[in-house]
Amino acid sequence: MNISTKLALCFFAVVLLLQLILMFYLHRNIIHTQIDEEFSKLLAYGANHRDVLIDNYSKSTIHHIILMENNNDREVCIINKEGKIISSSYEDNPKLNRYIPLVIRKHSEIDTILVSDYKNSPYIVSVHPYQNGVHEGYVLMFQSTQSINQMINNLTKHFGIAGATSVLIILVIYGILSKILTRPLIHMKKATEKLSKGDFEVTLPYKSNDELGELSVSIQMLAKDLERLKKERNEFLASVSHELSTPLTYLIGYAKVAMRTDLNDREREHYLSIISEEAIRMKNLVKNLLDLAKIDENNFTVSKEYFWAQPFLHKIINLVEPSYRQKNLKLTLLNQSNFQIYADSLRLQQIVLNLLDNAMKYSKENTEIHLEVYEQHNRTVLKVSDEGIGIPPEDIEFIFDRLYRVEKSRSRTYGGSGIGLSVVKKLVEAHGGTVEVKSKVGKGSTFKVII
Repeated sequence: MNISTKLALCFFAVVLLLQLILMFYLHRNIIHTQIDEEFSKLLAYGANHRDVLIDNYSKSTIHHIILMENNNDREVCIINKEGKIISSSYEDNPKLNRYIPLVIRKHSEIDTILVSDYKNSPYIVSVHPYQNGVHEGYVLMFQSTQSINQMINNLTKHFGIAGATSVLIILVIYGILSKILTRPLIHMKKATEKLSKGDFEVTLPYKSNDELGELSVSIQMLAKDLERLKKERNEFLASVSHELSTPLTYLIGYAKVAMRTDLNDREREHYLSIISEEAIRMKNLVKNLLDLAKIDENNFTVSKEYFWAQPFLHKIINLVEPSYRQKNLKLTLLNQSNFQIYADSLRLQQIVLNLLDNAMKYSKENTEIHLEVYEQHNRTVLKVSDEGIGIPPEDIEFIFDRLYRVEKSRSRTYGGSGIGLSVVKKLVEAHGGTVEVKSKVGKGSTFKVII
């Protein structure tokens, strides 16, 4: 069963139940109102006859009362106190006379309805006691229930016709409305099925200023994001394959060369050093990839604590200085005061090492790199500045994308993998901070981290 049918049936069931309750309530109220009106009219007629009889009790008066009820669906009977019929508008009628003993037993002193069961009795009966001197008795009014029951049957029939008609109309309207309301949902269902099959070319024409319209926009945004992610994934896999294949090619090639028997020890050592360098490069690439995967899956923690800046920075300097000296680069620490940093020391060390490693890779020999750290507005600012090749303006907005490299040749000259800066940005954001870059081609770059 599709959603439009379910929606129509649910609304129909609720409205039908509500309609049945309201129609039953209205039907019963109308019937009771009509019955009460019949009772009131019968009491009013009987009271008028009784009043006339009290004011002028005579045979002519009695005859006049009897004549007034001829040819009506009402009957009148005047009896004395002992129950003897003085006069009536009907001839001897056992169905009516059987109520007389009941009147004597009740001995009513006020106008009252003696018989009110209009469903099971052929008549409703009212009693009106009178007294005029020596004359005392009752005026009995009989109202046939046939007209009342006919009225009730007609009313029930009309209610039934109106109810059935309204049910059909409501069913048709709900069927149409449910189709209209669920049409965009059906389109969205088909769109999500296309997305699950990898087809991201979906178009949802339904544009409305409600929840369905917002859902439609969200699905289209999801399709675009999935398409972008698929493209990025393919590019990522291609880049990773290229990044891994390059050092593997070097490893295999130089390993074969190093295995030659005609090499002297110096040449063999040279080739083995290249193999070691490429192996370290692969290790760092895999490590960065694992770090990036953990960050993407939120499978890492940032445990902030207070620690002093100078011991932390000197530890980093000691770690990177050998690599800098090997490349004839000067690393200068600019830190005038010792203050406390509130961060995850291991993650912050990873950030700084990545920036310093990046600066070292893209700097020429005999140049200087500055690491500046200071406190500003209760926040820690770290700057890494180099005099390297710089970054073209059109590349700056992409350098934090994974596997993006300014130097497109991916040669061994610079050796970057395009992952380090992605890791830096993710870790800085995990600290609730920001990272900025300023650069000029041929002049160098400055990375500024604020946490």
